[in-house]
Parts: sequence; structure tokens; C-alpha cells
Amino acid sequence: MSEAKVAQKGPFPVDVEAGKRYAWCACGQSATQPFCDGSHKTTDFNPVMYQAEETKTLYFCGCKQTGGQPLCDGSHSSL
Repeated sequence: MSEAKVAQKGPFPVDVEAGKRYAWCACGQSATQPFCDGSHKTTDFNPVMYQAEETKTLYFCGCKQTGGQPLCDGSHSSL
């Protein structure tokens, strides 16, 4: 499998809405980070779906190296 492109070395803060689904970009190539725009079609990656359980601010991974996809786990600090 190919390696994901680092979109940014830090998380993307996103105000999510309860019950809404989000498609997180796993390949790093989307122009609409941190969300998928279909750019993965030329890669081995697929977006990761996330459904918000409550309305709040979440931090979606920007480096694409997180172990807790799609949310940031601090992996960017070792890049």
C-alpha cells in the first residue's frame, strides 16, 4: 500500500453536528482537508467514515499517521 501524504503537521479543528456523517480523507490528497473530495481514487486509500454522536469541536488528523483514525492522537509531534 502507498504512503499517505501529510496534509499538515497538526490537527484540523472541526465543529461537528450530532448525527451527521463525515468522510475523513485518509490519503492526504484532498483539496478539502480534512475531508474527502474523491482524490483517493488514484491511490490505495479509502475515506474513513465518522458519525458524530454529539455536537462539539473535534480534532481530525492532518498528518494521516494517527492510530485512532480519523481523530488526532498526537502522531504529528514525531514527524
